[in-house]
Amino acid sequence: MGPRATVTLLVTLLVTLSPAAAAGRSSRTQQAYASLLREIPHWGEDHWGVNLTTPELIEAMGYPVEIHHVTTEDGYILELHRIPYGAEDQPSEGRPVAYLEHCLLCSSSDYIMNDPDKALAYILADSGYDVWLSNMRGNTYSRNHIELLPEDLAFWQFSWDEMGYYDVPASIDYVLGQTGAQDLYYIGWSMGTTVFWAMMSERPEYNQKVRAMAAMAPVAYTDQAQGPLIELAPYSGDLDTVFSLLGVGELLPGSDLMDYIAENFCDMEANTAEICYNFLFLICGPDSDEIPEEYLPLILSHMPAGTSVHTVNHYAQLILAGVFQKYDYGPINNLIHYGQETPPLYDLSHVSAPVGLFWGNTDWLADPTDVARLAAELPNLALNFQVNKTEFNHLDFGWGIDADKYVYQYILDFFSQY
Repeated sequence: MGPRATVTLLVTLLVTLSPAAAAGRSSRTQQAYASLLREIPHWGEDHWGVNLTTPELIEAMGYPVEIHHVTTEDGYILELHRIPYGAEDQPSEGRPVAYLEHCLLCSSSDYIMNDPDKALAYILADSGYDVWLSNMRGNTYSRNHIELLPEDLAFWQFSWDEMGYYDVPASIDYVLGQTGAQDLYYIGWSMGTTVFWAMMSERPEYNQKVRAMAAMAPVAYTDQAQGPLIELAPYSGDLDTVFSLLGVGELLPGSDLMDYIAENFCDMEANTAEICYNFLFLICGPDSDEIPEEYLPLILSHMPAGTSVHTVNHYAQLILAGVFQKYDYGPINNLIHYGQETPPLYDLSHVSAPVGLFWGNTDWLADPTDVARLAAELPNLALNFQVNKTEFNHLDFGWGIDADKYVYQYILDFFSQY
């Protein structure tokens, strides 16, 4: 984050610390905001400081935090962020492990973009869990490889196929090794669910390492998806080819441009803030009252967090194909990769771990009809939970003001049964 975004963050925090805003917040939350203000370096100097990372934000909110790194079988170096216990707890052994996997173009930051009593990562830590936040290859925190550089086109030759086959298993093994736990609770949001289905289809032995899985806004089938992204799907393959020919493999990394947009147009005091909201609704579905205004600039300074062009194209392929399949390289290259002209289908019957599906009525990217199709193919569906709110879209699962009331408490209840 550049100097303008830092100023915007400070303004946002000052607004939330005003008497009117503070009246509705806990004293611990107010102290956390004050701490966050103090943590921003070089305030008042010519150099305004740098963007607060996920670990810095967690620490500023009064929670313990650790940074870990794990290397996948194919050489990508992933960064994990850990909250080992709650803000008011003491270190202890044997806490159940909660592993959180992020959505498309997201990162570990997306589970902490709210007050401590509202954000999922903090709620889990305060509820007795040892919380691990993942960062899959190519995002802000996982841009390293044992041989390749992000400037190399070869670095970006992956889709969520590789995330499911390499990243998630490597991260789970590392977490279990560090904690000594035999298994863990898995929470996925959007792409975080897609990679789970892919992993279990290809590496079903990992079912034994997951005590229960909560799938928020679950995505496997996308036949009924809506919005402008669907209109772009027929052109996605051509765009992928053009990008490759130009030597471009990365899509929408975190950038100064997004910081500039967030700080100048999306601050809750800006006249154009409504445009930012409407843009999010246009992509993910209507819900006018769930995105926290005071956190919007901070959210948009962390998201999009970047991924490969292939990853986004893979979702477009699902829309066009109407099936849940591996990446389509075209008939000739499919023969090289798979030994057949068409991509193999993922087998959801291999997902034997207990699964809870959590879905919203107005989610354009995880449409209720598509979720129902997924539910029918899962052999151990333990819970099929429709959010009890007329409008609840794709983004509300991570950032919603009332997601704790509508979703998270039910995830805690679900996990308590296993």
